[in-house]
Amino acid sequence: MHQLNVVTITTIILVCWVIFIITWERVSPYRKGLPFFREGFWVDLVWYTLIQSYFLKIIIFDYLIAPLQHHFDWSHFQLVHNWPVWVQVLFFLFTHDLYIYLFHRFQHSNKIFWRIHEAHHSVKQVDFLAGARSHVLEIIINQTIEFAPIILLGADPVVVPIKAMLDSMFGIFIHANIKVNLGKFKYFFNTPTLHLWHHANYREVFHANFSTKFSIWDYAFRTVYDPGYAPGDKPENWGLFYDYPRDYFLQHAFSVKRFDERNLLKYRWFKRYYTLRPRLIKNLKSKKDKFISLCASLNDDGQQDINSIKSP
Repeated sequence: MHQLNVVTITTIILVCWVIFIITWERVSPYRKGLPFFREGFWVDLVWYTLIQSYFLKIIIFDYLIAPLQHHFDWSHFQLVHNWPVWVQVLFFLFTHDLYIYLFHRFQHSNKIFWRIHEAHHSVKQVDFLAGARSHVLEIIINQTIEFAPIILLGADPVVVPIKAMLDSMFGIFIHANIKVNLGKFKYFFNTPTLHLWHHANYREVFHANFSTKFSIWDYAFRTVYDPGYAPGDKPENWGLFYDYPRDYFLQHAFSVKRFDERNLLKYRWFKRYYTLRPRLIKNLKSKKDKFISLCASLNDDGQQDINSIKSP
């Protein structure tokens, strides 16, 4: 199957999956009352999901993996070249997931690497989109280690879009605000029940539930936390226990130097930048209201004209 066709098919599947999960969140939520356009929604969608993902794809594949492939002879290491595609996909799913578990666990125990992981835990209203919030360096490290072996070991090119689709589907699923019971399958596949506990602001889960796709790693290494009930519904029960910037660029700056976002509002240039999006939204809403009011007024005038014509 042509790689371009595979990209199209995987994209369609992913879009359908997003629609399905969003519907599920509305019908059977894990935490009731969470708004769809929750705090940080546009930052996660525009900056993390669209803009950051687009540019990091170019950096990782064109400026990191491609030079490695070009300058070094990997022909002797193309171990998976003759494997069936489905075996290649399963192989990289399991090996990369084990790496993610180990690296994720390390990030929670190392002060420096926690700085590039805390952004992922800053969302207090965890939903299908929350998994997209990850520091630039964390994505570069993880996706380079994820996709470099696929390419350098001689895997079929279609493995990349298939693996990327499955990664996204699992990421959306385990962060989704949904009620789901997999029964005994929960010992193998990760679930929102386990991973949403990982995002709760409780000391006992800071070093637990590190798995992404397969929960077997948490059970095997005894880092699972599954008390049988859900975390609290109060905002303080979720995210970080300390204040974290709301702005995309400030979130990355915060990983280098700690500061209080509110103190920066005393600078006029920063206040103008910080309030730019709310002001734009307010102006757009005002124009929308005026347009609706104008349309209603024109409709009323037209109806009056029609009535006057009908009158004797």
